Amino acid sequence: MQSLTVYLFIAIGGACGACLRYFISQLMLQWFGKGFPFGTLLVNVIGSFLLGFLYALLEHGQLEAALWRTTAGVGFLGALTTFSTFSVDTIMLFQQGLWIKAGLNIFLNITCCLCAAWLATQLVKG
Repeated sequence: MQSLTVYLFIAIGGACGACLRYFISQLMLQWFGKGFPFGTLLVNVIGSFLLGFLYALLEHGQLEAALWRTTAGVGFLGALTTFSTFSVDTIMLFQQGLWIKAGLNIFLNITCCLCAAWLATQLVKG
């Protein structure tokens, strides 16, 4: 794949991932309010599942690596998942004295995302 083409595919995937991230975040705000960063949690879980699924498909040779790794992995999922937002959300919860919510945010993001990625790899194994 030519280098300029690679960047184009990453940009297209990134634009789609960023738009989906914004949509999910806004939806979670409407449904649950601002009391807990559900939007960040949900995109991290979805992104972890999808990246685990993509990884497993690539490892089993079921997808052409160059195209899918760049477009879906780096572009789409790179823009969709929000580890940096998770970090800032957690710091803000700590700064507000919401220790239980901060701890819950850490626990849920790590546990749910690892489980989602593991589940995806198991589904591909069959």
